[in-house]
Amino acid sequence: MSFRVDAKGLPTHWYNIIGDLPFELPPDIQPPRSEEATQSGMKMQIPLSLVRQNTTRQRDIPIPDEVLDHYRAWRTTPLKRALHLEAHLGTTARIYFKYEGGNASGSHKLSTAIAQAHYYKAAGATRLTTGTGAGQWGTALAIGCRAFGMDCRVYMVGSSYRAKPYRRTIMQLYGANVLSSPSTQTHFGSRLAASGMDSGNIAFAVTEALEDAHANEGSQLSVGSGENYSILHSTVIGIEARQQLLELGHPPDIVVASLGAGSNFGGIAFPFLGERLRGERNVRCVSVEPQACPKLTRGVYRYDYTDGSGVTPLQKMYTLGHQFKPAGMHAGGLRYHACSKLISALYHHKQIDAVAYAQRDVFESAVLFSQLEGILPAPESAHAVHGAIQEAIRAREEGRSPTILFCLSGHGMFDLAAYAEYLDGSMENVEVSEEEIQRSRSLLPDIDESQAVAQELS
Repeated sequence: MSFRVDAKGLPTHWYNIIGDLPFELPPDIQPPRSEEATQSGMKMQIPLSLVRQNTTRQRDIPIPDEVLDHYRAWRTTPLKRALHLEAHLGTTARIYFKYEGGNASGSHKLSTAIAQAHYYKAAGATRLTTGTGAGQWGTALAIGCRAFGMDCRVYMVGSSYRAKPYRRTIMQLYGANVLSSPSTQTHFGSRLAASGMDSGNIAFAVTEALEDAHANEGSQLSVGSGENYSILHSTVIGIEARQQLLELGHPPDIVVASLGAGSNFGGIAFPFLGERLRGERNVRCVSVEPQACPKLTRGVYRYDYTDGSGVTPLQKMYTLGHQFKPAGMHAGGLRYHACSKLISALYHHKQIDAVAYAQRDVFESAVLFSQLEGILPAPESAHAVHGAIQEAIRAREEGRSPTILFCLSGHGMFDLAAYAEYLDGSMENVEVSEEEIQRSRSLLPDIDESQAVAQELS
């Protein structure tokens, strides 16, 4: 199979891995009518075009011309070889990285933000709301809304809101209204704030954004990761990297990316994983998550809510529980309690690997990479850097010479407070206890999976 690109290597179609899956994805379950849902009347509302992208088995999805016009402002993105890092490690592996931090948002998130803004605007929305962790997604959506003439409100996880003031500034620069979550602007946020919570959680920020969207006419919720369509839009990353590596004659043996809800990992890995699913090449894809939020490596494969309130549809995914409250850590974009149902199913069927690393180890690799290669990674991206380094060291010890590709999904210039903590020695190795995981699991909804089958058939 050859992916479709124009004369400059810009993909003209997104790659839909569902078209190559050898299994069916478990269907979603509509939530029970909780008091929260009954009082608010809340339900997920997304354009029909995105609903179709969530479920279709069509392998190649055309990218609309209007979206391509915006993509051309920064895509294709550079593929670089980390020669100084290779030499420092003494490895015979070739290490390449796809750098996604050169656009106005500073991260890979802009690829789906532009696409979603296009589809929401075409469906009649005039205002989008969202929740964001470290702020990369909120920034990208602010830019997308500005590009398509829509208003934007962002609920930003409280710990990141305070630690990254300039991330707020850039969102405001593009016209977004940014609130710390939990806020006092929603009923859900007010209850959390009254309970003493101030650090926040991406799932809770999304719940606030959903409530806000339902309270304001013309508003709709937009999410930057986890849903099939957001990962679909991000596959431009992997399609470009595949074309670039083919031209160099070095197709990858190992693809590494950090894992939050899924768009980062899926965006670069899926075009290569598709080769594996079709029996063309045996590419190993490795997701890297923080030990403070280890949804794949320590979560359970269960039906759970995608937000923190219990009003959104339930999806079968690897989860720590929708009430999971991750301890303070600097990779705010990786704080989501679960992983996309698509990536979860791939992990369940043993098509991908997952590892979790400690925060200080990740930052040690990020500093080394910055000193050797001249780019400061975002804390989220630093997990991929560390994962790639570990793969290169393992290859050296085993006498192998693989080609390793990783996604440097964003820059860390808004994360200097985190790097200052690393340098002065005050950074902690944040981990979640088994007791906390068990407590959170105990709050998972008790779902009879036959309900999903019955709803699907009806």
